[in-house]
Amino acid sequence: MTFSRRTFLKAGFLSSTVFLMDGSALFAVTTPIDTIRVLHLDLFPQAERLHISTAPYMHIIFHHSRISKEDKEFIKNGVKWLNEAAIKEHKVIYTKLPFLKRQKLLKKISKTQWGESFLYNIMGYMFEAMLGDPIYGGNNRDAGWQWLAFEGGKPRPKKAFL
Repeated sequence: MTFSRRTFLKAGFLSSTVFLMDGSALFAVTTPIDTIRVLHLDLFPQAERLHISTAPYMHIIFHHSRISKEDKEFIKNGVKWLNEAAIKEHKVIYTKLPFLKRQKLLKKISKTQWGESFLYNIMGYMFEAMLGDPIYGGNNRDAGWQWLAFEGGKPRPKKAFL
């Protein structure tokens, strides 16, 4: 895949750094996409086996004209809050935790208002990625459709609608 300068600059949101503080000191630096990749596998473990990835779809979401700035910012903040919760609880960022500790942390944050909203929101986008048309980058080789024994709608789009 060839990237133009514009595509590279647009991708900046998901590759931008999130600075995580522990008190007044810098504790860690991560990117939203790193956390979303691991979160996707934690919420949908079968996705790796099926070769389904949320990352390409999330790039589209963060540049789609119909997704509000507030929704995009909420996802980025949710990633930050998830990592801050991991640091508070385990002294490491979310992506560095073992699977079982990540699962416990997800259960814990799901009982908070922000955590429930964040997980509900991000899971919606993950379902869209896994079950949408492959042209959007998440449903590689129709894997999500095959998983559900579903045939996509016809006619299929020729390009991603942005």
